[in-house]
Amino acid sequence: MKTRFVLSVILSLLISAITFYLALKNVSFDKVAKSILSLDAFWILPTVLCVMISFFLRALRWKIILKSSGDITFAGAYHPLMIGFMINCVLPARAGEIARPIILKRIEEVPFSTGLASVAAERFFDILILFMLFTFMFHSVRIDPNLNIIFGKYHLNRDLLLSLSSEMIKIGIIIVCFMLLIVSKTFRHKASTIIMRLPGVVIRKNKSLKIRLEQNISVPIVNILENIGLGFSVIKNPIEIFFCIILSIVIWIFAALSYYLLSLGFPGISLTFIEIFIFMIIICFFIALPSAPGYWGLWEAGGVFALTIFGISASDAASFTLANHVIQFLPVIIAGFISMIVTGVNIKQFAHVGRINEMPGDNEHNGFLDMN
Repeated sequence: MKTRFVLSVILSLLISAITFYLALKNVSFDKVAKSILSLDAFWILPTVLCVMISFFLRALRWKIILKSSGDITFAGAYHPLMIGFMINCVLPARAGEIARPIILKRIEEVPFSTGLASVAAERFFDILILFMLFTFMFHSVRIDPNLNIIFGKYHLNRDLLLSLSSEMIKIGIIIVCFMLLIVSKTFRHKASTIIMRLPGVVIRKNKSLKIRLEQNISVPIVNILENIGLGFSVIKNPIEIFFCIILSIVIWIFAALSYYLLSLGFPGISLTFIEIFIFMIIICFFIALPSAPGYWGLWEAGGVFALTIFGISASDAASFTLANHVIQFLPVIIAGFISMIVTGVNIKQFAHVGRINEMPGDNEHNGFLDMN
């Protein structure tokens, strides 16, 4: 576990460093500094307000998802959520995703497996809504007709982006169908059986390699499938699913609004709300990859890439993305630390993902913890 954790951290830092370099290699740092200093501070407060509203709504959505597990208080959902997101900002390996159900268990006595499953359900709603909004909005925004970003032998232009957005619709449909199937215990059982048998089919003679493949690949995949399936079994009422979908849409609208309000304070950024929404979604796709704590590097690469699509200069794109990154994260970190003080949680308990399953009272959940 320790070796795997160290390797994942090294890989994440390497990816962040490379993407940070690629995002800023053609940027004038003097122009970036001047652009950031020209930000109209008036727009910071409404931006932060929208950020916090989106997290209040996330806590409400999590409360609804957990409703079948008991009468969870809003504070009982809000504090673990904020602590989890704060931990993702300051610690590697997205430790906050595991911290949330552990803290929820201690505060509200919700079983760890239920809490982890509910986090998986949350992620599904976010992914589903992001795919839907991205495919709907991308065809309605203007893309710089002169766009030509070169990657070796490949050229990224307007026509290619429109073609990719059409493919996103197909991917979204596949994801929805897969999620509908994975709710079925029968499907999960058959899929898990096939996944566990695959190493034996591929590797017949080398028994030690077969065992390592089972432990390091098959078991984590099976755990992920089971967690996603359990996540949707937590929500038993169709009305609750409907409310979760509506809340997910509103959450992302407020998140995009925070980006848009900040853009109003930047002289070099003149985009519509829908264009800013696309900018935010592209950043979300980028930061889904392994990265350093706080998604540094990938966030900047995604932001600069997205704004380049709309004809924004590299310096303006970099300055807005950097400032937006800081302003988006600081309120989350501060709110998370306040929640830690209120709940008495110690961040040192989550400083090493590999040691979480050694924490008192959580050893019975090692099967879930090992997947990370």
